[in-house]
Parts: sequence; structure tokens; C-alpha cells
Amino acid sequence: MGIPIKLKSIRQITRIASGLRRAGKRIVFTNGCFDILHVGHVRVLSEAKSLGDVLVVGLNRDISVKSLKGSGRPVTGEKERAEVISALTAVDYVVFFKEKTPERLIRAVRPDTLVKGGDWDKKNMVGAEFVESYGGQVKPLRFVKGHSTTNLIERIKKISE
Repeated sequence: MGIPIKLKSIRQITRIASGLRRAGKRIVFTNGCFDILHVGHVRVLSEAKSLGDVLVVGLNRDISVKSLKGSGRPVTGEKERAEVISALTAVDYVVFFKEKTPERLIRAVRPDTLVKGGDWDKKNMVGAEFVESYGGQVKPLRFVKGHSTTNLIERIKKISE
């Protein structure tokens, strides 16, 4: 299929976000590896979208996933992960980042609302202090118990034994 149209560079999303703010649109930002998409991801992204007009998803590049999750990850390459995330109606834009954290991307987007899944508390959310510094909101969303990529990988390993 090629590069998803929702996939933008940091430079592009900076311009887009600026225009959206001028138009009075509320920008929501979240990020993750989204290595094997599961219902927990879908629910978090849908809830995140409900908090504003536009949802921007920061997507860890493969090198970033590997440094965070270990040598066996990612299971799915970054281009395929971007294509899958872009296919979700809740997602408006996808932007890669190669660093361990999305701090630089959050500063570029300047979202009205920063969200993460409920396994993150507000004080540990990267970018929270910055977003709150200009009046933005920081919201950990409900955790979807029993749904994680790590759990899926473990279940698949057990099945294949």
C-alpha cells in the first residue's frame, strides 16, 4: 500500500497543529509502540479522540521500541504499525519519533490534552509538566485489564510450545 496519508513528519505536524489551534480545534496527543494492535489500544485511542477534535499519535520507531522493550521487539515493523494505526478512524495523524520519549514531539504539537493508558499515572507521563505549563490537560485513561502486547506474545508462545 505505501505510506499512509495520516503519517506526517515532525515539521509537517508542527505546521498542521498550529493551523488547527488557530481554527479553534482541540488537539489530543498520545503515543506508544502499538506493536501488536489489540482491544486495549483501540479503546484508549477511541477514548482519547473523544476528548478533542483531532488525535495525534506519536509512534515509536523500531529502534526506540527495541531500546524500550528488548531485542525481540518490535514484532511488527514501524511502517506496518503506522499503516495499521492510520487505518483507525479515531486517529487523525501519526508521527514517528526515534527517541526513548516523545518529549520533543509533544513540544512540537503543543496538545490541549495529553493522554496515556491507565497503566501510566500523571506524574510519570512524559510531557505532562510542559502541557500543564500552558494550561493544557493531562489525563491517564482507564486501563484495559488483561490486554497488553506482552501478554499476547506470552499467550502465543504457550500455544506454539
